[in-house]
Amino acid sequence: MEHKLYPYQERDIRILFERLADLPSQTRLLYQLPTGGGKTRIFSEIAGRFISEFGGKVMILTHRMELCGQTSAALKALAVKNKVINSAVKRLSAKEQHRCFVAMAETLKNRIKSGLINPAEIDLVIIDEAHHNSFQKLLSKFEKARVIGVTATPFSSDISKPMKNYYHELVVGESIGNLIHEGFLAKPVSWRYDVELNSLQTGINGDFTIATSDALYASPAMLELLLHSYESHAKNKKTLIFNNGIFASKEVCRHFNEAGYPVRHLDGKTPDDERKEILAWFKKTKGAILTSVSILTTGFDEPTVQAVILNRATTSLTLYHQMIGRGSRRLPQKKTFTIIDLGNNTDRFGEWNAPLDWQKVFDYPEAYYEALHSKTEFEAHQLPADLRAHFPNTVQLSFDIQQAHHDAIANQLKSKIVIRNAVRQHALMCADNSDSLEHALMLTGLLEKEISWRVKQYAKCLGRVTKNYTEWLQEDYKTRLKALLTKIMSRRALHQLAS
Repeated sequence: MEHKLYPYQERDIRILFERLADLPSQTRLLYQLPTGGGKTRIFSEIAGRFISEFGGKVMILTHRMELCGQTSAALKALAVKNKVINSAVKRLSAKEQHRCFVAMAETLKNRIKSGLINPAEIDLVIIDEAHHNSFQKLLSKFEKARVIGVTATPFSSDISKPMKNYYHELVVGESIGNLIHEGFLAKPVSWRYDVELNSLQTGINGDFTIATSDALYASPAMLELLLHSYESHAKNKKTLIFNNGIFASKEVCRHFNEAGYPVRHLDGKTPDDERKEILAWFKKTKGAILTSVSILTTGFDEPTVQAVILNRATTSLTLYHQMIGRGSRRLPQKKTFTIIDLGNNTDRFGEWNAPLDWQKVFDYPEAYYEALHSKTEFEAHQLPADLRAHFPNTVQLSFDIQQAHHDAIANQLKSKIVIRNAVRQHALMCADNSDSLEHALMLTGLLEKEISWRVKQYAKCLGRVTKNYTEWLQEDYKTRLKALLTKIMSRRALHQLAS
C-alpha cells in the first residue's frame, strides 16, 4: 500500500495542477525534484487525478525498460489501470479502454508510426528523466496535449538543446537541503581527494572519454588510492563504486577481491539473469561492494547503500546527482551516508546538498555551461594520453607552475624554488616507475614536451625574458633532472643492498 503524500509532495501537485488549469493546452511544464524526493510517486498521483478529474488520456514516457515496469507498478498501487506499450504489444483491444499508457520513447515512436497509438487522443504527456534529449523530438506529435517533464536536474547536457527551448515554465520542488533537514534524505559525509586529471580527454558527447578514463583509473596508483580511500572512510559499509569504463571497473573488482573484500562487477553488457543474481547478492550481503559502469544511475533503488565512491570524473551535472542520489535514501537506522570523490567532481559542481538556483540554470543555461567548463590554463593543458601508461605508480603527473610561483612569492621565497620543485617531481616520477637507472633516464626522454611546457609557464611568471634565456632554462632543467635522478636511484640501490 502506498504511503500518504508528504506535505511538500501535496504542495507541488497542487501547484502543477493550478498551472495546468491556468495555462492553455499544449503548455509544457518542467518539474524539478531531487533524486529520492519521490518523483514517480508524484507523477503517478498526477496521472490518477488527471484521469479522475478530466477523464483524459495520459501517456507516461520513460527511457529504460526497467523504468516502464517500475512506473506501471507505482500506478497500479494507486489503482490507476495502465498499459505498458512495449515491443510485444502489436494491437490494443477496444474493450480494455485504457486511459493511461506507459512507454519507452523509441517504442512509442514506432507505435505511432504503425497507427497503434493516436497521439491526438492523448491529453497529458508525463516525461520521466526529462533531461534526456531523446524525448524532445516526440513532443511535437502530441498536438493538443499538455506536457509535464520531471527531472532532478533541469539542465540538458547538450547545450545546443537547452530545456527552455522545449518547456514554457519551470516548477522547482523541495531542495536537497530541506529534504535532509526534514528527514526525507540522509545527510552526506563527504571526502575529497585531489586527483590529477590532465591526461583525461573530452569526447564528442562533452564528457571524458572511456579510453583515457580507463588509463587513469586502472593504473596501480589510482587503484591504491581507491582502496586507501575505501579503507579510510567506507570500510565494511555497503558501497557502490561508479566507473567510466568496463576495463577500470573490472580492475577495481580484481583489486578489491585480492584485498579480501566482498565485491562484484556489473555493467550494461551483463546478462539479465546474472545481473539479477548480483543485485540480489548485493542486497543481502553485509558490507558488499558493487563496482559498476552506466547501469545503476537510474531505475536502481537500494536504500541500504551506505557509501558512494565516484571513481571517475564527469562533466555531467545530471550524472553527478544521479550517482550520489543512489546513497541518499533515508532509513530509520541510516541517517547519514558517505561520499568519496576521486574525480574532482565536487570542485566542478559544488557540494551535492549545496543550494542551487535551478530557475537561473533553466533561464540561462549557456552561462551555467560556461561556468562549468571554464578552465585555468593549467587545467586546460592536456598531457599526452599515452604518457600515463609509462607512469602507472604516479597519481600526480603534472605540476601547476603558475600556482607554485604565486605561492612562492606569497611566502617571500625566491622564484627559482619553483623550478627546483618541478624538477624534483619529475625525478621522483621517473624513479618510482623504473627498476634501473637506465630505465629511469629513458623515461626522462618521454617528458620533453612537458618540460618545454613547464619552462614556458615559468618564463611567463618571470615576465620579460629572452628566447635565449628560455632555451637555456630548458637545457638546464634537463641537466638538473638527470643529475637528481642519478642521485635518487643510487641512494635506492644502496638502500636495497643494505637491507
